[in-house]
Amino acid sequence: MVSVATFLDEARVAAPVAAGPVVMASPPALLARDEQSIRIGYGEAPAHHGEVVQGMFYSSDGTVEHGLVTLPCPLFRARAGFRPVRSGSLTVEPRGRVRAGTAARLTLDVLGRVGWGGTLRMDSNVPLRWGCGSSTADVLAAIRAVADAFDTTLPPEWISRLSVASETASDSVMFGPQRAVLFAQRRGSVLLDLGGPLPPVWVVGFNTEGNCGVDTLVLPPCQYSAWEIEAFGPVLGLLRRAVERQDPVLMGRAATASTMIMQRHRPKTGMPQLLRLAEDLGALGVQVAHSGTVAGLLFAPMDDVVGRIGRARTALGRLGLRDTWLFSTHPRSHPESLS
Repeated sequence: MVSVATFLDEARVAAPVAAGPVVMASPPALLARDEQSIRIGYGEAPAHHGEVVQGMFYSSDGTVEHGLVTLPCPLFRARAGFRPVRSGSLTVEPRGRVRAGTAARLTLDVLGRVGWGGTLRMDSNVPLRWGCGSSTADVLAAIRAVADAFDTTLPPEWISRLSVASETASDSVMFGPQRAVLFAQRRGSVLLDLGGPLPPVWVVGFNTEGNCGVDTLVLPPCQYSAWEIEAFGPVLGLLRRAVERQDPVLMGRAATASTMIMQRHRPKTGMPQLLRLAEDLGALGVQVAHSGTVAGLLFAPMDDVVGRIGRARTALGRLGLRDTWLFSTHPRSHPESLS
């Protein structure tokens, strides 16, 4: 674990990003405020559906660094409740949520409660080992719960550093769906603010491996070729233009290009068939969890989108992918509202 002093130094120099405050969710039914002398903190965090783009990108000083643009997914969330005590151990329920406990401990230290302990209780519906960010969602919910216990709101730059310190690599959901960012997942800092939210698209999601998954946290970084690193520049430029224009078509092209590059490193089962299916259905493209097993067909919010999505689910079923789900990147859309 990093020291508090090191964390504070790194957080202070992290590039700021225009983003709204961390909004605490309504208290989940995890812990009751039954002791007036102790404030119970609550936190909630969304998961994601893999990435729109992931690879290596040139920085302003000419170096290259791993980075990603996360695809938020409102279907899956983690919640946390934290009861602090002035001294003693920090316990986590369920006991297996080790990284959430690490995040809670580090957050206490950063807030100046080095000797404090407490009870952290977690609840989540995020699928494990699918590449949906189950660990990051736990960590983020825990950080927010501890901060809330002390009536504190941490800026996303601090939360991102805490997340990486707790689990080695993280995604960028702490910056919220209002701002799409290119995020250095192993350093916890923003490489580029894309200037707004992702364009509105509908995503038909599925697991390319059925109900199986992989341990995403033990996967080493991909070793991209020089050609691939050069190719990521135009892909990122395409996505940046998509955000600026709120153009779903450009977003689909960027996602598909990134998916095809990643197929050379961590291939998804049936990807050639999925790419042909996307073309036949008039989908915008295919996105994947670059370090997981989920994938999604992207659709523009057109007049006939309901029919296209229905045909997509039927076609996926014929490929053996019968379990599908639906969500939108539009903040005012409700999951499965078209089904």
